[in-house]
Amino acid sequence: MEKEKMLKRISELETINDQLLTELNYLDQLLKQIGFEQGLMTLKAAAQELIEEENQREESN
Repeated sequence: MEKEKMLKRISELETINDQLLTELNYLDQLLKQIGFEQGLMTLKAAAQELIEEENQREESN
C-alpha cells in the first residue's frame, strides 16, 4: 500500500511540475514580447540591478 501512495504522490508532483514549467515558459515568452531580450534571465538581471542601486542609495544616506 505504501508503494501505491508514493506512486500517486509522484504522479501529483509530476503534474505540478508540468504546470509550473508551462507557466514559466509562457511568462518567458511574454517577457520577450514586451522587450526583455532573454525573457526571465533579462528580467532577473534588471531586478538585481535595481536592488543593488537601491542598496547603494541607502548606504550613501
